[in-house]
Amino acid sequence: MSTAATDTAPMTDEAKLALARRMFDAWDALDWDLVLDLFADDGVLHSVMQEPVVGREAIRDRLAILGSKAESITLRIKALGVIDGRVFVERVDDFWFDGHHGEVPVVGILRMSGDRVTEWLEYYDRPTLLAGMGISEDFGH
Repeated sequence: MSTAATDTAPMTDEAKLALARRMFDAWDALDWDLVLDLFADDGVLHSVMQEPVVGREAIRDRLAILGSKAESITLRIKALGVIDGRVFVERVDDFWFDGHHGEVPVVGILRMSGDRVTEWLEYYDRPTLLAGMGISEDFGH
């Protein structure tokens, strides 16, 4: 039996936390190519107050909307850990978007497999996010 890691090998908690940190660092750097690369091909990005965004192409389209006007994003991590195999993060997103500054508290839950994020759920108050972005109407819905 081989001990070499494969795409289907279970990830350790340490590997999951490292992948989560890489993802958060990519957001901080506005490195949308790396963000996309860290998702599985059939990955899901789901802000739970909207329909889920499924697959890399759809995630790329969503990131293009964000990336076109995001000037900076800092994910201030308050708590990070693994519970029942999933990564939970409590954070405050501090951002500049199209000349507007905002901060929004967020709880995220990430599922991972094969060194990629397979599902990322986000829980936050959408009106607070949109107000911080200077947006009066919902977009990308």
